[in-house]
Amino acid sequence: MDVGLTVGDSLDRLERTIDGYDFAEFSIGEGTDPTDVDTERLESILADADADLCVHLPFKQDVVTPVPEINDAIRDYQTRLLEWAGSAGAQKAVLHGTARNPHDTDLRPMFAEQLAAIDDAAADAGVELVVENVGHQARGLQLTVLGDLARKTGTSVCFDVGHAYMEDGDDGVDRFCSRYGDLVSHLHVHDARSRGDTHIPIGAGEIDYGVVTDHLAGFDGSVALEVFTDDLDLLDDTARRATAALETSPADD
Repeated sequence: MDVGLTVGDSLDRLERTIDGYDFAEFSIGEGTDPTDVDTERLESILADADADLCVHLPFKQDVVTPVPEINDAIRDYQTRLLEWAGSAGAQKAVLHGTARNPHDTDLRPMFAEQLAAIDDAAADAGVELVVENVGHQARGLQLTVLGDLARKTGTSVCFDVGHAYMEDGDDGVDRFCSRYGDLVSHLHVHDARSRGDTHIPIGAGEIDYGVVTDHLAGFDGSVALEVFTDDLDLLDDTARRATAALETSPADD
């Protein structure tokens, strides 16, 4: 199991926090051209820390809309970002599972087509695409819908524990992991409170990480700490707590 950090698009944050971690999850796109990234500095920081690279594709870009021409442009845009990610040596790329109207069932077959095409583009670039659950957001597909579409298209999943909790509490975490845990290749871990706080250190919120242990003990994928702080002690504590939850073998329970 590899443990890394999400760092947004900040090379400064990457440099301050990455030592001791296996990878950085670096955000690209979102209105900026990835070719403007100082790739020499990015590569130097990662090399000095002996860390790999993952990327997060644009947070606000829907995967699908009702308009075919816009969908074509979305695929082209994501393909361009993925080609850059591949050239930078990224191992994985995180894609938010969103739609213009996630409750429009007519869009779901189109979402599957879009997701499959973006997944193919990622494979061509030498990057593993992982689709992330964001059902607590206005345009995010619901947990079960996302799981079903990921299974249909054979796409790996980035399971965000905090997002699942915000959508449907510990029951949502339990339900998704029990049905789709075999699809999970990448995890986002942090804590959350039902009043709206999220991306806080594990142990500061309400999530029962024992539910995660029940389903994902022995996880051998990648785990990104998505805690919105640069406090190294807090990050290290969350890393220890996540590792303890995920490295527990079923026989230890």
